[in-house]
Amino acid sequence: MVSTHAYAALNATSPIAPFELTRREVGAHDVLIEIHYCGVCHSDIHQARGEWGNSVFPMVPGHEIVGRVAQVGSEVSSYTLNDLVGVGCFVDSCRECSSCRRGLEQYCQGHLSLTYNGTEQDKVTPTHGGYSSHIVVDERYVLRISPKLDLKAVAPLLCAGITTYSPLKHWKVGKGSSVAIVGLGGLGHMGVKFAAALGAEVTVISTSAEKEADARRLGAHHFLLLSDAEALQQAAERFDCILDTVSGSHDLNQLLGLIRLDGTLILVGVPPEAPQVHPFSLIPRRRTIAGSMVGGIKETQEMLDFCAAKNIVSDVEMINPAQINVAYERMLRGDVRYRFVIDLMAS
Repeated sequence: MVSTHAYAALNATSPIAPFELTRREVGAHDVLIEIHYCGVCHSDIHQARGEWGNSVFPMVPGHEIVGRVAQVGSEVSSYTLNDLVGVGCFVDSCRECSSCRRGLEQYCQGHLSLTYNGTEQDKVTPTHGGYSSHIVVDERYVLRISPKLDLKAVAPLLCAGITTYSPLKHWKVGKGSSVAIVGLGGLGHMGVKFAAALGAEVTVISTSAEKEADARRLGAHHFLLLSDAEALQQAAERFDCILDTVSGSHDLNQLLGLIRLDGTLILVGVPPEAPQVHPFSLIPRRRTIAGSMVGGIKETQEMLDFCAAKNIVSDVEMINPAQINVAYERMLRGDVRYRFVIDLMAS
């Protein structure tokens, strides 16, 4: 077994604190990764505080993991010692369902083994995430990272990055597309970078006027304030698609009015309450509301390679493990630009 130093929530009300666990022995197809950095996702807070009703404790959060290969199994062919690698939101899947066979493991119809607060394929052994010194993962679910990129700023790409890249690619965003990104946070800032790099005309929609300068710095061509009724009227039916990253309550009907005939509102944020949508926001322009998760392994590797080619990484603020709880409180106040990353080497 692999002795691992970690940081865990022991229950829904306890702070993240030091924790010891053992990882499984490195099997024939496994890779042992020494974790250098782990991004902090807003879903880590929801899960660690039991807000989604499915939390299992003790819990080691973290699914934006980057580091170096420390050991490989006897049958591993894809990686060697010291390779730069990453692990995203899941560490295994059934491999047999139609989704897995199509390379869409994130939509596994059998059993998706989440990186933390999940179970391995035996549906018994708990998974623990990247707030830790090491992790053991089957090589099929490990991702290669280019040495061209700043490793610490790569970490959020494994969730925030692929969560925005996947829908933009699926809905064929590129040159000639007019796209809006709603919300300029951990997800939204990556959506802006990707949409701009793909060649689209990009607008950021926000409730905060002070975010305009950052939106343009990140690659947006236009900025639209939701409280500006005249600007909203002028933007009616402007966009081919809108990528909605907001996790707070907001009016989807207002956004739908900005979408063209046959356009799509893509939801990647999860509001606390189910939104209300009037049919007439959809019917007269044959609009669609869709949702999207992270990408599969193949697409996530494609995203990382695209980032290496375009020199795209996340905007991050570094913290050490002792600062995790403070970082959680700051995230709830929106006080981060744009993603916290834990330096596990500082532990």
